[in-house]
Amino acid sequence: MSSLSRLLRTLAVTGLSAALIAPATAAHAEPSPADLTRQIEKSSSELERVVEAYNKLSEEIKSNKAAADRLQARIGPLERQAAQSRADVAELAATAYKTGGLRTADALLRPGGSAAVLDRLGAIDQLTRQRQEQIEGFTTSQRQLIDEKSRLSRVLARQAAQARELDNAKKRIERDLARLYELRRQAYGRATEAPAPRPAAARDEAPAISGQAGVAVRYAYGAVGKPYAWAGEGPNGYDCSGLTLAAWRAAGKSLPHNARMQWAAVAHIGRGELRPGDLVFYSGLGHVALYIGGGQVIDAPSAGRNVLKRGMNMMPIHGYGRVR
Repeated sequence: MSSLSRLLRTLAVTGLSAALIAPATAAHAEPSPADLTRQIEKSSSELERVVEAYNKLSEEIKSNKAAADRLQARIGPLERQAAQSRADVAELAATAYKTGGLRTADALLRPGGSAAVLDRLGAIDQLTRQRQEQIEGFTTSQRQLIDEKSRLSRVLARQAAQARELDNAKKRIERDLARLYELRRQAYGRATEAPAPRPAAARDEAPAISGQAGVAVRYAYGAVGKPYAWAGEGPNGYDCSGLTLAAWRAAGKSLPHNARMQWAAVAHIGRGELRPGDLVFYSGLGHVALYIGGGQVIDAPSAGRNVLKRGMNMMPIHGYGRVR
């Protein structure tokens, strides 16, 4: 059984089902606001793991589609070159037939005799062999490209199936979250956090940081208060890796939309080397945040919450990275 299947089975059988059934079995007692909050946070955390896996597949599918397009662009010219070479060989064959067949006797009577004819036929034969070698080379390259494209098509089909499976799992979790959000609405009057008011400029103004890191930090400040949106990369909502992607995209740098893939793309640094604009990765590589200095980060926490600024030690840290 694949790790993906085990993850989905675990989520379906243990995590959310237990969270939803437990309150109903406790003598029909109404769950407390604290219980509801814990259930929502647990389910949101599980959802984030699925969303990040979905994001990773989406990035891989995007990359493979681009590779397939590049292959197709190379196949077309090779097909045209091979067709032209075949036409050239056919023309050479016809010339050789006329020279070496019907007109051989006439050619032998011409000045130069048989030696001249043999020279002409030898030259034509050499050109024909060269053209045939070109055709064989073109055909081999074309076959290799077609085989590679077929392989990529199989990969794309498999990844598309995995993406659909993850999407279905996400929808199942969202249905469970919807039930929990309804309970929270009954307790608090809202299913999700209200849009956050902009903080006072004197207290929460983005620090003056130069260069591309400063652009990324200012972008993150501008996203504070916007809602979490699964697979979102702005401007109206974000998930965790979507926020760091968007912040650094504003600064002219490209990052994949997945925390684990971002970890592979950045230069790894120590905690003492942290400076604003760096990325902070959390245990399991299922969450990432943007460091803004002073031991604080800006991140998109989880479903139902808004982008916020908070201390970077809110969960165990995996490591730190600098965008290259």
